[in-house]
Amino acid sequence: MKRKASTYTTSPSDLNEDTNALKKRTQRLYRGLKRLYPYAHCELNYTNPFELLVATILSAQCTDILVNRVTPNLFTKFPTPKDLAGAKQTDVEDLIRSTGFYRNKAKSLISASKDITEKFGGEVPNGMEELLTLRGVARKTANVVLGNAFDANHGIVVDTHVKRLCNRMGLSSETNPIRVERDLMALIPQEHWCVLSHLLIWHGRRVCSARKPNCTACTLRKDCRQNNLPS
Repeated sequence: MKRKASTYTTSPSDLNEDTNALKKRTQRLYRGLKRLYPYAHCELNYTNPFELLVATILSAQCTDILVNRVTPNLFTKFPTPKDLAGAKQTDVEDLIRSTGFYRNKAKSLISASKDITEKFGGEVPNGMEELLTLRGVARKTANVVLGNAFDANHGIVVDTHVKRLCNRMGLSSETNPIRVERDLMALIPQEHWCVLSHLLIWHGRRVCSARKPNCTACTLRKDCRQNNLPS
């Protein structure tokens, strides 16, 4: 059953665009990103929803590259929610220590695995409300799992890259991730929500970096607010 599209609205950008103009510019940016990164995808390694959930929890304040180094050993030792639910805290900590905040992450992984085992029949739930009941799962993590493991566009993943690019491009002036997500959901068709986050993340990692964005080499600069602010 197709989910009802979002009714969120957004404000015009700093370029004094009306909503229709902003939507058209967003579509041009989306098409440009698709041309640049036709194979953009989640860069966390996983083979099932449970592995993606674990990897996403570990990715908080950590790079995907480092998470991908840690998860193979973790999944070998604890391949299912039931296995991880019965793990000793110290054993999990030892395996994920390099990802940072390892004590809290270990607690989250064990707690979430227990709930998946006891409340959801050993299967990662495929609904937003259910996922948000799991320890360590906020809206961003839930969006990652739903969009990538279940191909369900419930929302848009807003990480540091997405937030930074949306501010620079003039798609949102908000700094709160949930408000940035709200603005984006009003600008792009629902079927593109998951892909859009991948595209923005890939561009943020490869071109539009935090400290030194390569604006001169960016093929999207004509539609980017960063390059079109009044002097």
